[in-house]
Amino acid sequence: MIDILISKSIKDLEGIILLQKKNLRSDLSINEIKEQGFVTVSHTLDDLQKMHHHEPNIIAKNGDDVIAYVLGMTEQSKNDIPRLVEMYESFDHIQYKGRPVSNYQYVVVGQVCVDKNYRGQGLFDRCYQAYKEYFKDRYEFAITEIASINLRSMKAHERIGFSTINTYTDQTDTEWNVVVWDWR
Repeated sequence: MIDILISKSIKDLEGIILLQKKNLRSDLSINEIKEQGFVTVSHTLDDLQKMHHHEPNIIAKNGDDVIAYVLGMTEQSKNDIPRLVEMYESFDHIQYKGRPVSNYQYVVVGQVCVDKNYRGQGLFDRCYQAYKEYFKDRYEFAITEIASINLRSMKAHERIGFSTINTYTDQTDTEWNVVVWDWR
């Protein structure tokens, strides 16, 4: 039986890391990247503990195994994890409905992943619905960045309601879409 819940323990965070490592772009073949999607950032347990201090994550578990997750990050996370500073500062320059993103109350989807053995079963949608239910009373929307080449992820995010508000190319020539899921 699959349960959707918030992360509560070190074991839950370790389960996120284990699933993340199986899906890192750097460790996948070109075909896997194209067909299955990928995650880009590898978090440490310390990173996840700092993020969890501000907000929990939504996880799906089958028994003791974490089989899906949606990470929750707040602006306070940028002070804990230096590599996030650039993304948060970019929100000062990205407009959403005529205002800088930084002027809104938002939660950042730090990453989303579903174990490949559980894909195509609606788990992505169920986890995101739980994410919305948990955060919608405190935040106006969820925002994240998705690499343009990650077509599976782009399509899945668009299907549940995310829309692209900005596109940019980073210093490694990777094109990124900044997407928002408005809950108002």
